[in-house]
Amino acid sequence: MANKGRATFAKRQKEIARQERAREKAAKRVERKETRTKTDRTQDDPDIAGIVPGPQPLPYDLLDEEK
Repeated sequence: MANKGRATFAKRQKEIARQERAREKAAKRVERKETRTKTDRTQDDPDIAGIVPGPQPLPYDLLDEEK
């Protein structure tokens, strides 16, 4: 029964270390959120600038074959 006090102390130290890691992680999350650059969603992506949703017109070579 002599080890019972030591185990409780070790368990408490482990819990304190876990709480400290959680606080550090939370602080890092807040820091990343503050430093994150805001992306402007209204600006069009140049790769998809002219694309219209829905059916697309047929390519020129297929138009010639249908006639």
